[in-house]
Amino acid sequence: MTDYKIINDPVFGFIKIPRGILLDIVRHPLMQRLTRIRQLGLTQEVYPGAQHTRFQHSLGALHLMSEALISLQQKGIFVFDSEVEAVQAAILMHDIGHGPFSHVLENTLISGITHEEISLMMMDRINNEMHGALTLAINIFKNEYPKRFLHQLISSQLDMDRLDYLRRDSFFTGVTEGNIGSARIIKMLNVVDDALVVESNGIYSIENYLTSRRLMYWQVYLHKTTVGCENVLINALHRAKALAAKGTELFASPALRYFLYNDVDANSFQSDAKALDNYIELDDNDIWSALKVWQHHDDKILSLLASNIVNRRLFKVEVREEEPTEEEIQALKVSLSATYGIEEADCQYLMGVNKVQKDMYNPFDDHISILYKDGTLKDITVASEILNIELLSKKICKYYLCYQRF
Repeated sequence: MTDYKIINDPVFGFIKIPRGILLDIVRHPLMQRLTRIRQLGLTQEVYPGAQHTRFQHSLGALHLMSEALISLQQKGIFVFDSEVEAVQAAILMHDIGHGPFSHVLENTLISGITHEEISLMMMDRINNEMHGALTLAINIFKNEYPKRFLHQLISSQLDMDRLDYLRRDSFFTGVTEGNIGSARIIKMLNVVDDALVVESNGIYSIENYLTSRRLMYWQVYLHKTTVGCENVLINALHRAKALAAKGTELFASPALRYFLYNDVDANSFQSDAKALDNYIELDDNDIWSALKVWQHHDDKILSLLASNIVNRRLFKVEVREEEPTEEEIQALKVSLSATYGIEEADCQYLMGVNKVQKDMYNPFDDHISILYKDGTLKDITVASEILNIELLSKKICKYYLCYQRF
């Protein structure tokens, strides 16, 4: 028997999973749950190929982490075997707390707690089952371990998470602009004063990486049709939650029912094991099953919104530089009320305004430092000939006005 398991990945080819803790994590039910959660939520409505899962992404991030560690060790950066395994385990589990449809649940059915915090709760649960074998991995994940560069490999402006999802999302959507040179970037990584840096030979790959990241956000992650579709789903869940609060009977799986008929926040997760237990049971299938039934519900608004998603009748989306005025929003509500025969107060469910801000690079976050052969370091904003700090750090702000088509 070999000392590793081989998984064939469409992006990186054969990925080796060492037997032991890492393979045990891959096989754990909490990781297998990610096979039922799509990486890009409703982006499939724009790019039909975007059907890949968070499980695939986690395996890809693990592969890149393994490559990065080998590259650093070959350059004389000493990493204990226990640290290698721990940082691999941490990147493998970094997305374990994600709910269905990416961040949609965080804004609707639960409040006051992020998927990162839920990830830590799940890691703690697996760690207890493994009798503390993941304690080091959790400490690195939380940035509570002395070797800071190990945490940077998991979470920074140049981490293995981002390197995988840009390559993977580019591959499955077919948006070639996001196809970054991840192998080249990894080979150019080094460590100086316990911080991750990039050798000067890799500067062009970093310039391409930052540019590709910007293009992927506006072409894929923040595509107006994706934002409009997510708006429909969020409003459908808000409407279902409001109906549940009034005692209306709704079809839902036991896990989804728990979140519809209870107000679940951070305190719920900390004080009642049922919150995490039900969250663990949730995946994309719970939401889709409910929507398919809700489109036949007596409530006109819930039925309309559910039918919109199931049959791809999406909100119309207007992208603007300025925030819509109160007068515009009120006029829209009047028109929606007249067209669909519902109260003006309920028209909030048939529209939405999203403010989106994004920058390419945050100079106040972990810097991407370029290492020259004479040992000097320069931030990418100084080292690059084609990028400048104003362009890189400028927050682009757009307003998405979404509403039910007339």
